[in-house]
Amino acid sequence: MSQSQAPQTPRAPAGAAPAAAASPEPPPFDLAAFRAELDRLDDALHDLLMRRFALVERMAGSGTKGNGPALRPGREAQILRRLLARHAGPMPAAALVRLWREILAASTALQGPFSVAVFAPSAGSGHARLAREHFGAATPIRTLPTPARALAAIAAGEASVAVLPAPEEEDTPEAAWWTKLDSPRIQVVARLPFFRPRFVEGDPEALVLSVVPADPTGRDRTLIRLEVEAGQSRARLSAALAAAGLAPRSLMLQRHDAATLALAEVEGYLAGDAAAAAQLESLPFARAQILGAYAVPETGE
Repeated sequence: MSQSQAPQTPRAPAGAAPAAAASPEPPPFDLAAFRAELDRLDDALHDLLMRRFALVERMAGSGTKGNGPALRPGREAQILRRLLARHAGPMPAAALVRLWREILAASTALQGPFSVAVFAPSAGSGHARLAREHFGAATPIRTLPTPARALAAIAAGEASVAVLPAPEEEDTPEAAWWTKLDSPRIQVVARLPFFRPRFVEGDPEALVLSVVPADPTGRDRTLIRLEVEAGQSRARLSAALAAAGLAPRSLMLQRHDAATLALAEVEGYLAGDAAAAAQLESLPFARAQILGAYAVPETGE
């Protein structure tokens, strides 16, 4: 080979894959640094929680709320809606709600005694679990054998709220507790669960009742009990409600003693609204009574 000739690069055999470029080795995962950062975040979260509860304690001791209720289901719904609207990242929305339900329940308990009476139709119905998940791990919860006993507990001040199964069309007269709810002091104030992942089906639903009225949230539903003539059709009842500007989302009928009662669920918060009172007065029924209202529950991933 002459000095002017360059050495030839050997050719790869036909069909052979090209040599892969050498990639740098990834840096080793620093587990100790990772755990230290988690500890710093835990401390920061803990500091914020202590500040939050100190503020709640200060507010409770200041008399700012006067004799107002510690339970504010509408305010709690607004807090959760705001957090869900800004939520992002891998943390499941259901875990966010569960975490804040514990915070809100503990904040309520800090302002005064709080307990729950639950009627569960059966041991496996899940209504007691639903109450526990909503009102927190530390809240005293007592299961009672009938809806009447649960309602009597809040009327007597033995419990702050009662949790009863959400009414169903096929309820027996004994299970249709809403037909016997004659005391205007006791009102529906919330619906459970407040948050339901879209992929979860078949869980029970419940209504929360209290002697403290619900507070509006801007997106609510109202329950109205109607005493109607025997034999009136569902279609005629719906048409009469719609004509008064109260088109029902749902409507169920139940015989109670000699009367026929209907339970209508309508959009909006009607209690204390003069226009709504006029709408109710215009209904062609023997009696129309608001049984309470609740914040519309949220769904998500």
